[in-house]
Amino acid sequence: MISADMEGATGVTYTSDVIPGTEQWQRFRRLFTGDVNACIAGLCAGGATDVLVNEAHSSQRNLLLEDLDPRARMLTGRHKPLSMMQGIQSGVDGVVFLGYHAGAGADGVLAHTYLENSITGVWLDGVPASEGRLNAAMAAEHGVPVLLVTGDDQTCLDAADYAPQAVGVAVKECVSRYAAICLPPARTADLITEAAREAMARAGRDEPSTGPHRIEVEFDATHLAHAAAVVPTVELIGVRSVGFDAPSMTEAMKAFKVVTAIASGAVEGIYG
Repeated sequence: MISADMEGATGVTYTSDVIPGTEQWQRFRRLFTGDVNACIAGLCAGGATDVLVNEAHSSQRNLLLEDLDPRARMLTGRHKPLSMMQGIQSGVDGVVFLGYHAGAGADGVLAHTYLENSITGVWLDGVPASEGRLNAAMAAEHGVPVLLVTGDDQTCLDAADYAPQAVGVAVKECVSRYAAICLPPARTADLITEAAREAMARAGRDEPSTGPHRIEVEFDATHLAHAAAVVPTVELIGVRSVGFDAPSMTEAMKAFKVVTAIASGAVEGIYG
């Protein structure tokens, strides 16, 4: 399975690169699809017989199906029960985090966690958590190893901590949140393909990880925390922070999606 996000794709450095409908988005859809195809080629070269690509960015309608490697299948569209990780429950033997990025409050190109802004930090069981760390915990609950992570150099550093056995491919070097030293797609395609082929040696089910989890979220304004705290089981733990416990990672991520949706809806005009 490939969980395909867009901020960490080849060449992406700016908001308009990933916002559906812009001229730049149309351009980077092709580069994004190229990264996915390079990964599919490597996974198949390493022995994969079926590759499911889960569109995981924003509208989740960004990849070009007509240009997709025919050896893969694509899950596209929003409102999936497990969101970025839909398909992890279907018996897959490994997952790739392609085009990922660093988390909210961290250094990295277009760094954020679920909401593009408003969230300044997320912690999973007391540890700062990117989307990669959250999704790796979900994969572990299903006994699925993370095989490969692609994104900027900060994304790869993050992944080395939460998925130390995964192969990392840095397609760009972070200069700031909106600037990077980028490799051209001809080079990143080769890097991703070879890394995916190598990563297939790690494919195979692990023992599922079970147990409760705690997520804490810090916002950039007090009213967002108060809005999120109306959710049952979610409590205020600071003037801009909420926290909640869940019996499993699946339940924790469902609650996290609710918290982020409510906070997003509470943002008001230019003051946030």
